[in-house]
Amino acid sequence: MELAKCIDHTLLRTDARKEDLDKLLTEAKAYRFASVCVSPIRVAYAAHRLAGTGVAVCTVVGFPQGATPTEVKVFETQKAIADGATEIDMVIAVGMLKDGDEDYVKKDIAAVVSAAKGKALVKVIIECCLLTDEEKKIACRLAKEAGADFVKTSTGFSTHGATVEDVRLMRETVGAEMGVKAAGGIGSRADAEAMIAAGATRIGTSRGVDIVG
Repeated sequence: MELAKCIDHTLLRTDARKEDLDKLLTEAKAYRFASVCVSPIRVAYAAHRLAGTGVAVCTVVGFPQGATPTEVKVFETQKAIADGATEIDMVIAVGMLKDGDEDYVKKDIAAVVSAAKGKALVKVIIECCLLTDEEKKIACRLAKEAGADFVKTSTGFSTHGATVEDVRLMRETVGAEMGVKAAGGIGSRADAEAMIAAGATRIGTSRGVDIVG
């Protein structure tokens, strides 16, 4: 697959302005990236600007800590879809996972998957940098059991982003049929190709133009 079609061209900076968003959208159309990943307040505008281009609009839910109640994540998902998002990147309840409350984590994911069903893909951010390898495996298993479309390494807002080792572990855990998204700190073609070789099917990055250019 063409590398651009694996990239979610991302702008989630807290201080991002409309001019930054316009640049992102122009680049996404020019390079035909898989999607743009933007903050929830930017979804409606991005969806309008990208209508008919084939570039999807992705946004984040429960971001970046994953510590909002399930009902809030469901509302965020419904609102994002109403505004035009067709891909949802949700953050798991990391603290609940570390407490061993697998039932909570699975139900939290499943509620978002249900809200998005038939309308948007769901990618589950497990925030690998905060988890042990065993916790990463559990998070991936729960995401798969809950019906999510992808597991994703990182928000990019914690201690570090994607690693090849984490991507490989996630791919081994979920098997061949589920998507794996690597995100956080991927800034070059070599980085992206290493993640894909390890099993990633999507790359989340703000450096998409540098990677494919």
